[in-house]
Amino acid sequence: MKKVIFSLLLLLGVTMVFAQKKNVAKARNLTLMETPDFKGAREAILPALEDPTTSGDPKTWQVAGLIGYKENEEYYKNLALGKQVDFVKKGEAVMESLNYYLKAYDLDQNQFDKKGKKIKPKLENDIKAKIKEYFEEKHNLFYYAATLFDEKKDYVGAIKAFDTYLSIPDLPYMKDVVKLDSTYLQVKYFNALAARNAEMWDKAIKIHEDIKDEGYETGNVFKMLYEEYIQVKDTANFLKTLEDGFKKMPEDPWFIQNLINFYLTNNRIAESKVYIDKAIEVSPNEAVYYYINAKIYELEKDYVNARKNYDKTLELDSNYADAYAGIGVLIIEEGQQILDDAAYKSDKEFNLAKEKAFDIFRSAIDYFKKADQINPEELIYKRNLKTLYYRLNMSKELEEVDKALGY
Repeated sequence: MKKVIFSLLLLLGVTMVFAQKKNVAKARNLTLMETPDFKGAREAILPALEDPTTSGDPKTWQVAGLIGYKENEEYYKNLALGKQVDFVKKGEAVMESLNYYLKAYDLDQNQFDKKGKKIKPKLENDIKAKIKEYFEEKHNLFYYAATLFDEKKDYVGAIKAFDTYLSIPDLPYMKDVVKLDSTYLQVKYFNALAARNAEMWDKAIKIHEDIKDEGYETGNVFKMLYEEYIQVKDTANFLKTLEDGFKKMPEDPWFIQNLINFYLTNNRIAESKVYIDKAIEVSPNEAVYYYINAKIYELEKDYVNARKNYDKTLELDSNYADAYAGIGVLIIEEGQQILDDAAYKSDKEFNLAKEKAFDIFRSAIDYFKKADQINPEELIYKRNLKTLYYRLNMSKELEEVDKALGY
């Protein structure tokens, strides 16, 4: 009786193995037909992927990978013919296929005969070629991730696809198969953008730190890295990023401006002066640096040197509106100081001081007018003119500027 049961179990096992192998063959045939049935192929392969009799066979997983590969191929044919293609579905086929091929490769490398002797891998060349194609052809993983990012706003999904692409060169057996080019850095760049949109700041920082010295979109990378460190409240690193960015790109005033702004905001004027001196030394013809230097001197109430730097700014850029306005402010300060000094003097002395101060105030008008002429969208220039017109009892001009301000 026991022999009969054992024989039945053995027969049942052989039958199950045969059935699952038949499913694998069916899935392959449905995939390779002139008009493929990908849905039917997936339904056929699924039991074989789950059944212990075939789930350890690399060929099972290779066929599973073939389904998505061929489906992706069909999408590409349509794309080449100018037909509309759903890049999300195309990409899903690639991702599915790649995962199956990776599993097939691992199994193929670890097959042993009944005596425990390792069997020579049979599928590695085919699998490597497929993975290489997924990596090097932009219409595969790259376009899929880009579609999720741009059109679907599915940033987490885009990150998964970008990460999959980026993981391929790290596979030990793919390092000498695939070649890295500008697309690789481009994918890293967009992966960081996706991480920023998903508010995955640590991931964005890690990627940007990795690519900041690779020469791809360097200015933008440093600027975004600075913002990311602000998001995680890492003052030491956002300052280091600004400093490194300035050293690498001294011609871009963005870095020095943010550095100096930080130091000035935190009342660290000495440090701000160190950096503006460096900036002027590196780029002596950059008008913006003299403008910043003028503002620093202004904070120190060194109006003589502030004026010199405003003048130098305009020497280098005669359309620098803020420099004209800066001079106007210095002139107002000069006039106000005369009034303040005469505040406790006799009426006669005060009236003489007032007359002198008002003459000085009048000389500021042309500077604010020039600034307004250059940049009429900036309302602060008009507001400064309004204050001067009001103070000097220039009613006609006051009415005109009020009208310009929409009052």
